[in-house]
Amino acid sequence: MASTTASGPGYDRPSSKGSRPTAPSPGTSSPRVSEPSDLTTRPQLQPGKTTKAPVDKTKQFERAFTIKHLGILGVFGWILLLHVTGIFFFTKGFLLTRMVLENKSACDVLPFDDASSSSVSKGKQGCWHEKSFDKAIVIVIDALRYDFTVPFVPGTESETAHLFHNNIPVLYETAVKSPENALLLPFIADPPTTTLQRLKGLTTGTLPTFVDAGSNFAGTAIDEDNLVAQLHAAGKTLVHLGDDTWHALFPGYFDADLTRPFDSFNVWDLHTVDNGVNDNLFPLLHPENSTKWDVIFGHYLGVDHAGHRYGPDHPAMAAKLREMDQVVRDIIAKLDDKTLLVVMGDHGMDSKGDHGGESNDEVEAALWMYSKKAIFGRTSSETANPPSTARERFIPQIDLVPTLSLLLGMPIPFNNLGSPIEEAFIGVGGNGWKNLATVNRLTSAQIRRYQHEYISLHGADEAQSLGSEELWEAAESAWQNIPRAGKSNAAAPRSASELHREYQRHVLHVCRGLWAKFDVPSMLQGIGILSAAIILLVFYARGMKAARTELTQSLLSSVGVGSVLGAVTGACLSYSRILSARAVESSALLAAVGSIIGASWAIFGKPGRIGLPLPNSLWGWLAIIFTVSQSIGFASNSYTIWEDEILLFFLSTFGVVAGASSMRQKSTADRVLGVYHSILFVILGRVASFSRLCREEQMPFCRSTYYASTTSSTSAPWQLVIPFLVTLILPAVVRSFYAGSKSYEGAATLWIGFAFRFGLFIASIFWTLEAADDGEWGLLSKETLKTIRVFVAQAVLALAFAAGTTAFVYTKPCVSINVSQGGAESEGREPARKTVTILGFGNVYGTRAFLLVINFCLAIILMQKPMGQGAIGLLLWQILSLLEILDTNGLVTGSSAIGPVVLGLLGSFHFFKTGHQATLTSIQWETAFIPLSSVQYPWSPILVILNTFGAQILTAIAVPLTVLWKRPLQLHDSSSSTTSSTPATRILSDVAQAAATYTLYFATINVATTMWAGHLRRHLMLYRIFCPRFMMGAAVLGVVDIVLILFSVAGVRFSILSVAEIFGW
Repeated sequence: MASTTASGPGYDRPSSKGSRPTAPSPGTSSPRVSEPSDLTTRPQLQPGKTTKAPVDKTKQFERAFTIKHLGILGVFGWILLLHVTGIFFFTKGFLLTRMVLENKSACDVLPFDDASSSSVSKGKQGCWHEKSFDKAIVIVIDALRYDFTVPFVPGTESETAHLFHNNIPVLYETAVKSPENALLLPFIADPPTTTLQRLKGLTTGTLPTFVDAGSNFAGTAIDEDNLVAQLHAAGKTLVHLGDDTWHALFPGYFDADLTRPFDSFNVWDLHTVDNGVNDNLFPLLHPENSTKWDVIFGHYLGVDHAGHRYGPDHPAMAAKLREMDQVVRDIIAKLDDKTLLVVMGDHGMDSKGDHGGESNDEVEAALWMYSKKAIFGRTSSETANPPSTARERFIPQIDLVPTLSLLLGMPIPFNNLGSPIEEAFIGVGGNGWKNLATVNRLTSAQIRRYQHEYISLHGADEAQSLGSEELWEAAESAWQNIPRAGKSNAAAPRSASELHREYQRHVLHVCRGLWAKFDVPSMLQGIGILSAAIILLVFYARGMKAARTELTQSLLSSVGVGSVLGAVTGACLSYSRILSARAVESSALLAAVGSIIGASWAIFGKPGRIGLPLPNSLWGWLAIIFTVSQSIGFASNSYTIWEDEILLFFLSTFGVVAGASSMRQKSTADRVLGVYHSILFVILGRVASFSRLCREEQMPFCRSTYYASTTSSTSAPWQLVIPFLVTLILPAVVRSFYAGSKSYEGAATLWIGFAFRFGLFIASIFWTLEAADDGEWGLLSKETLKTIRVFVAQAVLALAFAAGTTAFVYTKPCVSINVSQGGAESEGREPARKTVTILGFGNVYGTRAFLLVINFCLAIILMQKPMGQGAIGLLLWQILSLLEILDTNGLVTGSSAIGPVVLGLLGSFHFFKTGHQATLTSIQWETAFIPLSSVQYPWSPILVILNTFGAQILTAIAVPLTVLWKRPLQLHDSSSSTTSSTPATRILSDVAQAAATYTLYFATINVATTMWAGHLRRHLMLYRIFCPRFMMGAAVLGVVDIVLILFSVAGVRFSILSVAEIFGW
């Protein structure tokens, strides 16, 4: 039955009980009281007389409660460790692994079986092949997409050029006007297209995988053979300028006096890195400094950062591309004949400036090579001009490695799988087939040597190896025919060159298949651990007959013993070579298994402790239907793509069922309030659905509204109104829910009426200043705006977490207690009576606990862009409506599963409404710099997590409210001597049940996405749809587990102690 006082904006109801409640008897449940509550009592203690016994008993109650609370936290900590272990073992087998070979190519060791081959030129002119250049300048323009570099040609009359078109013409113009001096080609990256993975491919010539295992597993440094290491070994002086990722990959290789690394992660800064590269690059190009260096690596980040911040179709991108055009022209002017200039993009970008490698735009970069002396050739007139699109005559990025190595006279790195670029070796006349055949044979020989070494260590299918050998033999046979064909016959060297190229591409295909092998046993181990954790969670959350606080001690003891025995057994089996896995992995696996066995003994070992975890109401079955049907749906790529719409359907269905259920309530007030909040819940969900960020697979049936346009990463001017609307409306909404139960008292008036509103207001100011910077309004300099923004953002976070946490820990319940002295009874025979009026008595637990939700809501709103702030505001409103629905339908004290499950649905739904999708490219990395000027660990990752998973975090904080909102106050029987079972511990048990149910929802989703990703591991859409969704499910589960432990369940202690301090235990 609902509380006799309603809450909600614009709606209040009178008490349905006309009588004045009396004080609850010890050990009995207090009735739901009308507000205000008047407690008429007689004074019991005489002035000046005290007793120590109640104080001691209170300490005993508090000590017992604290022990049980820590035990509950320990249980959830163990569940977190199970999830982490299961995810680790599945990920270890699922994410593709390439074993790193430590072999190095050497200048004096040729890759041929026959070292007497006459195809090489050794000595001062090069190692394996005669060098063409003494020096090189390698310029990486991060995210230089190929269509940025070629003239725009409209496909239709209505098609117009974008702002990123025609702004860096120097690359195309030189390639057309001087084809013997310049070469421009599409340069296709292998996903994933993170900068770190791309730099590995550009220097080693290997394919990227999610995990590069082997000698460099523990760190980021590249220990395998690579172009930078070969240059360094040859005594070359190497200089690096720009992106500091190079220094993590190649520590100690660059000249310390000339090298200048710059922070690469601040995507809001378009100019610092680029200006730093220019300031240090051009002095080195002066003739008097030409002897100080041999190879310069310059890495510009402005184009990439402009894409991340604004999207490619923005004036800032046009300006940055024009700047890069001028940089290239200035370098050309200072170049000499002995220096090769290479300009390239490491990847492209999509329409919003992101680059995870999921679309063509993200992998289509540009490669431009330039020399003052004529060196480049074309084999036909059709290839004289650069391709008009990136889908014509493209080359893999790994082809740069053997090309640069041979042009500079270096050995080809041992692990290389790329091929020499034809135009760089065919000669100016386009007829140097003998030279092209020579470099192709060198490359093939090195690839064959690598293939044999890899297969000998790690194995491969026999069919793959035999196919490669047949092609090698055919290519070698054609090579042997060249001397007999005569110098004037180009057919023989051309045939040899083409056959060696075919061999190279075949081995590349073989290696792709070789590295696509999954470790199925490890995947099954992970799925087994996760599935076992779900089974235990099901019985812990929904199958326990006794209080969960009574099970804690035996459960943790059994888990601890099982874990220790398992870990020791795993270590012994590993060291005795019975298990081939590393000792750490074996110990972790068997510790998890041991803890599962121990927990099973504690839960199932005692008869009568558990029952079948089957629901006994419509609400319970509805919670199961929502969870299971969503989990099954992830087997479909269409379902996964449209997950946000499916979640909206589930939430709307809940609202309709809640409205129908409310109509069946006996109390008129309950019916009206329940229907009102059910309708409001559905409407708020529909309003939130207008905020969306479409993924590529949803086109053309989806229209993005989160940003100003589909090609922008900034908010539209009208969206700046949203934060101020949130500031105006949201505190008033929260206040109305508090006022409805007469709980807008005490700390609530200060925190909701002032602190929360003030925090939202200055958060709105932050995003206005951000828009001023983005739009270049010219009010203040960019540096001044940045300084002010950082200060404002830090003030909001300090208010939310520093002041807010302090207030939450020490504040009293949101009640007001007034004591008035009544008159003497008739004839003076009775002493005077005291009337105690308590405002907020009917929701004393809920309103106190909700203050923590407000703190996190303020911080999360700051971390969202304007459209996302509106979504989070609607989420908070929906949470409050949900709590009222649970109360009016009698689901608070019944510990129904529907409350936590709907909170999980709300968190998942609003994840999509805050500008996110289950794709890597939707991560808003720039939010790491909202309160910071540079990357700072661990704060920067935490800020990105607050932005990305803010909705799930907020609903996790609200989970205890599903059993606390308008929960009747109960007091302990003072005549009882036991402290093991008090109303406070029963509340704690119910909170643990709600938290376990909430975890169970996300754990089920995680297991489903994990299983489907493993089952569909050969699916065409694995890495575009199923793998990102699995990664998202694992990340969300980890975040939810941690938030529940550190804040949600932990925070309940302060609420219960605060209430007990006033009303007793």
